[in-house]
Parts: sequence; structure tokens; C-alpha cells
Amino acid sequence: MKQSRRVFSLANTFKSAMVDVTTTDLTTIITVPTADAGATPPVPPTTDVVKSLLVCNDSGNTTLVDVEVVRGVATFEVFKAKSVATNTTTELLTQPLVLQESDVLKVQANAANQVHIIASFMEVTKGQL
Repeated sequence: MKQSRRVFSLANTFKSAMVDVTTTDLTTIITVPTADAGATPPVPPTTDVVKSLLVCNDSGNTTLVDVEVVRGVATFEVFKAKSVATNTTTELLTQPLVLQESDVLKVQANAANQVHIIASFMEVTKGQL
């Protein structure tokens, strides 16, 4: 009797998300897809590895930035009141940030229209061949 073997493939896609923070409300940067085999096309299990989180303050005032990850009903602060000086760009991450399925990466600034965020990440999907 011949046994069938499942073979899995990992696909790595480099992506970026860019956000102009136009309000003082929480703003979504990245939402990691949730696996859904029944969708058309099917959505495979996904992990996002955020390599860089650049914040550019293009205003004449120092801006405070909060960054958080929402996982289910829990919120995890990554940066709280991170100061970004006038007319500077700051790299927030010193190590990669791993986000799992359905995680949401959000940002909030204490003033509107002062910062831009660029997140550079690798999206890793696992699919069955």
C-alpha cells in the first residue's frame, strides 16, 4: 500500500506598508492575514516578520508615537510615547518583530499630520503542494 506524503512549501514575499498619520487615533499599519482554506483563492497560514519600522517627523514639532500589537482581545505595547524629533527619521526596531496570523500592528501619534510610518516586512506563507 502506497502512502501519500504531504509536501509543504514556504513562500517569502517582501512587502512594505506606508502610513501617513493624519489623526491622533490609532491607525493600522499591518494586519496579518488569517488562514482560510475555504476562501477563493485559499488563504494560507501566514507570519509577518517586520524588519524595519521607520518614523519620519516632517513637522516643526517633536512628536510622541505609540506602537502596539493587537492579538485577539489583548493589546501589547511595543513603544509608548517614543519621542521623534523635529525633521528627523527614526528607526524604531533594533530586532525583527514577528507577527502571527490575525495580529494587527497599529500606531498613534500625539499630533495629526506630523509623522509618516514605513514598515518593511517579509510575509511568510505556508501552503500544501
